[in-house]
Amino acid sequence: MIAKPLLGWYTIHARHLPWRDHPDPYAIWISEIMLQQTRVETVTAYFDRWMAAFPDIETLANTSEQDVLKLWEGLGYYSRARNIHKTARILQAQYDCHLPADPKKLQKLPGIGRYTAAAITSMAFGMDQAALDGNIRRILSRLFDVTLPIRTPAAEKVFWELAEENLPTGKAGDYNQALMDLGATICLPGRPKCLLCPLKDHCQAFARGVQEQRPVLPDKKPLPHYIVTAAILQQDQCFLIAQRPANGLLGGLWEFPGGKQEGNETLTAALQREIFEELGCEISVDDHFGEYQHAYTHFRVTLHAFFCTLVKGEPQPIEAPQILWVNLDQLSEYPMGKIDRMISDQLQKLAPNSL
Repeated sequence: MIAKPLLGWYTIHARHLPWRDHPDPYAIWISEIMLQQTRVETVTAYFDRWMAAFPDIETLANTSEQDVLKLWEGLGYYSRARNIHKTARILQAQYDCHLPADPKKLQKLPGIGRYTAAAITSMAFGMDQAALDGNIRRILSRLFDVTLPIRTPAAEKVFWELAEENLPTGKAGDYNQALMDLGATICLPGRPKCLLCPLKDHCQAFARGVQEQRPVLPDKKPLPHYIVTAAILQQDQCFLIAQRPANGLLGGLWEFPGGKQEGNETLTAALQREIFEELGCEISVDDHFGEYQHAYTHFRVTLHAFFCTLVKGEPQPIEAPQILWVNLDQLSEYPMGKIDRMISDQLQKLAPNSL
């Protein structure tokens, strides 16, 4: 019912995106991972740089994880980059550097779930596979006036059933992309452009005037807020940076060492404790360098960075895989999260004789 008007609309209004000019399954895979929880406008430049640096699976598999993370820097959700790299090496070892045209085999690879496997197989291999991302959930919730809170197990079951029931045979690739484009340009969160929608005559929520109340969102819990400290330690014109553990938030990236304030600690006491626990040395906390705010998916932080001086002991990688003393120009070579990159950039803007 909805496929014909949707595909007719897509023929005229399809977005021109760089990965759509790449029939290679590799390009589709990379774009789909990049687009997870990230806007198309942000992804486009990253995709172009990625394909220039890693034009095929073999090149990617033979690249170091640090080079992959550096190119990914700023795109966030870094586990995506690590999983891409792991998958490339599996594909090199087991599939002769090709993605398998089998959704079940794809889902066994790191970072590829049901949706991504369906997107790859429908767009790259022409298979009849229904896809379900945030845009498609929103569209289906309005078309069929789904009142179940989104992302709940019961709602997911309904959405997958609706996605599969309405999939046109032999046209899954274009159909899935048409739904994505419709959700990105017409069936928007908040205020959808219903009068421009090719599916308005089929939309139950529009007919009932509740399109702005769909999808039904679960109650949001307030995000925890943490106060964090970081030490800027300088020695012989070099700065100390530590690599984060491979597993966990910002895994494999580099940071100025420090950690969370606990209980009634002062910022100074928190930073001295963290440095002793992480590096086994004692510091004095000197001038305040900057305050930085950042929100992650499940919490937000306020980070205070301080110039610090070593008082006793030499730093050792007790909790970090490795630590390095690097000069000012080298800071940009190491992949970092947003806040640490802001600190690095601010340091590089200071006159050398002021450090």
